[in-house]
Amino acid sequence: MARRTRRPRKRCRFCRDNVERVDYKDLQKLQRLMSGEAAIFGKKRSGNCSRHQRMVKTAIKRARFLALLPYH
Repeated sequence: MARRTRRPRKRCRFCRDNVERVDYKDLQKLQRLMSGEAAIFGKKRSGNCSRHQRMVKTAIKRARFLALLPYH
């Protein structure tokens, strides 16, 4: 009988770095959380927790409104 090995639990990148707020001006971090067609990655794909995923969504939308990131 094969033994199953447990993977270490993947933690949210923002929780690991103790980030309190996701900044809309940090374009490098935000672009990593978007596809090439400028679609926001889901929580499962990005690896964020629910709290930080909501902050990322708001930050990307603010950056798009200010023309820092594309909409298409």
